[in-house]
Amino acid sequence: MLIQEEILRLKEERQAIILAHNYQPDEVQDIADLTGDSLELSRAAATMDGDIIVFCGVDFMAETAAVISPDKMVLLPSLDACCPMAEMITADELKLVKSRYPDASVVCYVNTSAEVKAESNICCTSSNAVKVVNSVKEDRVLFVPDRNLGLYAQRFTKKRILPWDGFCIVHDRITPDQVREAQALHSGAIVLVHPECRPEVIDLADHVASTSGIIRHVCNSGEKEFIIGTEIGILHRLKRDCPTKKCYPLSREAVCWNMKKTDLKKVRDALISLEPRITVPEKIAERARETIERMLAL
Repeated sequence: MLIQEEILRLKEERQAIILAHNYQPDEVQDIADLTGDSLELSRAAATMDGDIIVFCGVDFMAETAAVISPDKMVLLPSLDACCPMAEMITADELKLVKSRYPDASVVCYVNTSAEVKAESNICCTSSNAVKVVNSVKEDRVLFVPDRNLGLYAQRFTKKRILPWDGFCIVHDRITPDQVREAQALHSGAIVLVHPECRPEVIDLADHVASTSGIIRHVCNSGEKEFIIGTEIGILHRLKRDCPTKKCYPLSREAVCWNMKKTDLKKVRDALISLEPRITVPEKIAERARETIERMLAL
C-alpha cells in the first residue's frame, strides 16, 4: 500500500482532519484536507467534523489549533518543528516590557506561543495587522514579535508602534538586490512580497500580502507573471490553484527548514500513535483564546 493511501485510511479510521500550511512540502500539501495560513486553518478545523487535528506546520500553529478547538486532539507530526521568530519572545520578557510601558496596548502576531498570546491584549495576522493596530484605544502599541510587520503597520497608522526586535529568518534575509535581480530576469512580472520582509524590500514591491493574500491576488489578477517574495513552498499551491499563471521565486533560498521537517512518514506515524500531542494548560489557553477572539470580533 502506498503511504498516501495508508494515511487516507488512517485518517478515516481516526476521524482526523489534516491541515497543511502553505509552506509545507509538496507531498504533504497534497494529502491535506485544507491548505492555507495558520490561523485560517485553525478556524476552519474548529468548524469541521473530526476528533483529531493533524497540523502539518510548526509548534505555535498546533498550539493555536489546541486553543481554538479545546475538545479536539491536536497532533504535530514533527515535534521539533519550531518557529524561530516565535521563540524570540517569552511571556516573562513581555511582562517586563509591559511594566515599562503600562499605557501601551500589546498586539501580538499570531506567530507567538500561547503564553505570549495570554499576556497580550489582542492578536493579529499578517493580513489584518493594520486593522488591529488601529482598533486599539491606546496611542502606543507594543507590537510583538515581528519588527518588520510592526514597521509595515506603522505606515498606515497614527499610533506609535514600539516593535519587538524579532524577525522571520526567511523573510528578513530577502534583500533589495534580490528583488532587482528577479525583476531583471523576469521583466514586467508583478512583485508580491510578504509583510514580514524588510522595509527596503517592501518599498520595491508592487503588492504586499499574506500567503493567502498572495494566492488570491495571483489567481484574481489579469496579469500573467509574478515574482513571489515569500517561502518557496507557496509555489506548489500557486501552481495548483492558478495553473495558467507563471510564478517565479524572488529567492530560491527562501526556505523555512522547520516547515520542511514534516514528511508523509511522520504524518502516518502520528495517526498511528496519536503522538506527538500538543496541549495548552487551560488557564493559559483561556487567556490566549480571549486575545484571539478580540481580533475575530473585528
